[in-house]
Amino acid sequence: MKKAIYLVLAFVLLVLSACGNGTTTNTTSNNETTKSTETTETTETTETTDSKEINLYTARHYDVDDTLYAKFEEETGIKVNVIKGEADELLERIKREGDATEADLFLTADAGRLFRAKDEGLLQAVSSDLLDEQVPANFQDKDQMWYGLTKRARVIVYNKENVKPEDLSTYEALTEEEWKGRVLIRSGENVYNQSLLASFIEINGEEQAKEWAAGIVSNLARDPEGGDRDQAKAIAAGIGDVAIMNTYYLGQMLNSEDAEEVKVAEGLGVFFPNQETTGTHVNVSGAGVVKASKNKDNAIKLLEFLSAPESQTTFAEANYEYPVNDSVESTELLQSWGEFKEQNISLSALGDNNAKSILIFNEVGWK
Repeated sequence: MKKAIYLVLAFVLLVLSACGNGTTTNTTSNNETTKSTETTETTETTETTDSKEINLYTARHYDVDDTLYAKFEEETGIKVNVIKGEADELLERIKREGDATEADLFLTADAGRLFRAKDEGLLQAVSSDLLDEQVPANFQDKDQMWYGLTKRARVIVYNKENVKPEDLSTYEALTEEEWKGRVLIRSGENVYNQSLLASFIEINGEEQAKEWAAGIVSNLARDPEGGDRDQAKAIAAGIGDVAIMNTYYLGQMLNSEDAEEVKVAEGLGVFFPNQETTGTHVNVSGAGVVKASKNKDNAIKLLEFLSAPESQTTFAEANYEYPVNDSVESTELLQSWGEFKEQNISLSALGDNNAKSILIFNEVGWK
């Protein structure tokens, strides 16, 4: 009897031992599964928060820009998502999107628009020793909310057959009687002309600026129409003898695949006005980090990249813009036009005086 009891007890212990071993095995397996899941989740979270992109809202539409963005991506591994549009439209979009905007960097071709972006609270200050080294103080916002990336001079171009360089002197001289019916320039709605007039307001005051605008209207060869290239073509067509336009347009025409554009440009001379007085008007393309940016560090890296010597050289060679970086020389074409003195004003003034410029253009009938 005792022997039978011992056999039963032994059997029960054996069963319990087997069950215990099964439970332990399952527990270990569950723990391993849990650990694997936790590791996967942690990795996914890291990839989401460690952003390798930047969303660029740009009003520039040049092939050279896309080339530089591709090079930046290659060197840094940071993807540049480019959203293109007109400057005012992009600013309104950023404003409308508010804190939910995806924009990290706003880039445009006029200091006045950069001022507006700052004035409307859409940009934030950034601190970068490299930017301060690469962009001179007069080509960056005093509060470090935007930085210039390229320069363009707004000059007088002239018909080489009808006009000699010694016939030209200042912007103001184009309002004199000898130029009646000979001057070409685009609309007063154009931001380049608004910034030009804004610089005159800053230097000479509103009254003199208004006198200049009225004098130009009196001497126009035709009502303003088209862009800067169209003014050059109008000279070639014999409509006028002089035009006010940005230098880089002439560079683009001289190197155009369109033989007719090249021919037009070859017949034009470049004159830098006001060299004995206030200097030639200069504007910039530039960019600022958006206040609600989710990728601020990446935005700063792109600004530093675009203002670095190699990128500045690329801008000059491909788009005929002057470098803002003092360590970079202008291209051979730009140098062939000669050195010139620039207006000695803060570019923030172009934004400060923009509204006044628009009012003056309307008052004098500059269409």
